[in-house]
Amino acid sequence: MERKTACGVLEHPTEHPTDRGSAPESPTVASLFSSHYAHLLRLARLLGAEEESEDLVAEAFCELHRRWTALRTDGAAVGYLRSTVSNLARMHIRRKQVVRRRFPALTDVPEFCRSAEQSVLARHGHQAVVHALGELPRRQREAIVLRYWMGFQDTEIAEAMDISHGTVKAHIFRGMAGLKRSLADGEW
Repeated sequence: MERKTACGVLEHPTEHPTDRGSAPESPTVASLFSSHYAHLLRLARLLGAEEESEDLVAEAFCELHRRWTALRTDGAAVGYLRSTVSNLARMHIRRKQVVRRRFPALTDVPEFCRSAEQSVLARHGHQAVVHALGELPRRQREAIVLRYWMGFQDTEIAEAMDISHGTVKAHIFRGMAGLKRSLADGEW
């Protein structure tokens, strides 16, 4: 009898997961998880996934597990995880926008229902920057978050966002100009 694992992979009970050619060895995935989970979670939150961040990161690791044999090199796994988290966050935001347009009454969240992370950011004086980031176009926000919060180089940002090196520089330049304008005007 087959059973479905948390990531949707069919598993045969008589077969050990490492006996199959497509599954990664547990220490490799476990070490990736322990060393990159916090950074990927922060990336998802900064890209706007908010309360769904943990689910998106878990889904990214499930996708990595599912496509493990398709990776070109062992080093490609981290880039794959970043790209997957970015794409999942982007899809999550699109879904939320559709819900807000179709059902505006369901999206009004009172102040006392905010997450702990949002409260901490507000207490430490970051709410102006976070708000200004939220006002930027999506791709500019992604490039700035990847550069200044995650510490990525331009080539890593280009790979994660699937754009050219020059486009990364343009997004960062325009995004920073928008942030400066927003923070100087006190629009928040």
